Amino acid sequence: MTESFDALVVGAGPTGLACGIELQQRGVKTVIVEKGCVVNSIYHYPTNMTFFTTPELLEIGNIPMTSLNDKPNRHEALKYYRRVADHYHLNVRQYERVDRIAGQDNAFEVSTTDRLGCNRIYQVRKVVLATGYYDVPNRLNVPGEELDKVLHYYKEPHPYYNHDVAVIGAKNSAAIAALELWWTGARVTLIHRGSDISSRVKYWIKPNIENRIKNGEIPAYFHSQVVEIRQDSIRLATPEGEVLLKNDFVFALIGYQPDLEFLNATGITLEPETQRPRTNPDTLESERTGIFLAGVIVAGMHTNEIFIENGRFHGQLIAQAIASQLAR
Repeated sequence: MTESFDALVVGAGPTGLACGIELQQRGVKTVIVEKGCVVNSIYHYPTNMTFFTTPELLEIGNIPMTSLNDKPNRHEALKYYRRVADHYHLNVRQYERVDRIAGQDNAFEVSTTDRLGCNRIYQVRKVVLATGYYDVPNRLNVPGEELDKVLHYYKEPHPYYNHDVAVIGAKNSAAIAALELWWTGARVTLIHRGSDISSRVKYWIKPNIENRIKNGEIPAYFHSQVVEIRQDSIRLATPEGEVLLKNDFVFALIGYQPDLEFLNATGITLEPETQRPRTNPDTLESERTGIFLAGVIVAGMHTNEIFIENGRFHGQLIAQAIASQLAR
């Protein structure tokens, strides 16, 4: 099946939706292709997560976002972005993976596979990559990491009640997971190669996790790392020597990165040290003419530079550039 559009956006996160809105408002016929559901990354956030920011900083398309409290939660964000997609009648193809982007500026051919295994081809003039960074977890690279008990995403604590659980990491995801697991009755151990809980942890979470550690309720191993994962235990290297811990589940919450393999396959040039794609700062067009980058992938491995709050404005820059180019 082949369809034609002026522009195709890869990714239906907040930034991808913002790009679709801005393009549509400029009369650019646009389709958005998403390998998961709409705002797939937010869907995979912890069930009870609260955003660090205020509602107005998550807004796109000039649609107000409401929240019961000062800071919105995951459920409110999912509802909001669904409402935005409906309001603008965005053409979002969910559960469809982009396999290949061939061709050249004004004559791209994007090949995809949908959830039923059907292959589709889109003939488009411009492509926008807004693929985020939450789909590729950083790896521990230790024996046993492939075991089913090792998880790189935390959703909710109930299944781990009355189990020995190790949480690796010391940023927001790790701190929230450790606390929720402990509150639900898991026996939690926190492991981090650094010296302390990250200063970037949300201000209402940081003292809580630090107090649990101080009181011995959540044992913590700092300046330590997992060197082997076994079915019933994990082996740590600590400043005091090797430690063997009884263990049922491991949450390796040590961060995520952009899908660099996909970017490379698409012909996007990356800076060797930072893996930052080379883009025109005024238009966010990459060195592969006709392909634009939006959101956190613009920052390469520096994923703490771009969030929803500032990535949502990339849509306006890109849409202006694309509309101008198509009008020539």
